[in-house]
Amino acid sequence: MSIPLSISNIDEGYVILLTGLLIVFSGLLTLTVFFKYGLPLILKFYNGLKPGPKTTNKEITCKVPGNEFTGEVAAAISMGIHLYLDEQHDNENAVLTIKQARKMYSPWSSKIYGAYNNRF
Repeated sequence: MSIPLSISNIDEGYVILLTGLLIVFSGLLTLTVFFKYGLPLILKFYNGLKPGPKTTNKEITCKVPGNEFTGEVAAAISMGIHLYLDEQHDNENAVLTIKQARKMYSPWSSKIYGAYNNRF
């Protein structure tokens, strides 16, 4: 019993192979071009449509009698800024206690726990 091998259809296989490769690589090339050039243009256009945040900058002036800006005034201003910024943070004692919880049963290694950890 022999199996006949026909090579007459190989030409059709090459056509299908080349067509598939052409479709895949042209799709990859199209996606590459889109993500490299098209997507940034779309995002730039979208960001141009959104209104920007409304920011107003207020001018802060320091009124010192007699136009004297001495070290005492600078120290008072810096102390006020320091106290304001220090209020924003909580003072915590930074002590962390971790207690290990023993689990006698684990579905991953139940035989090991049963053999080595005896309760009695």
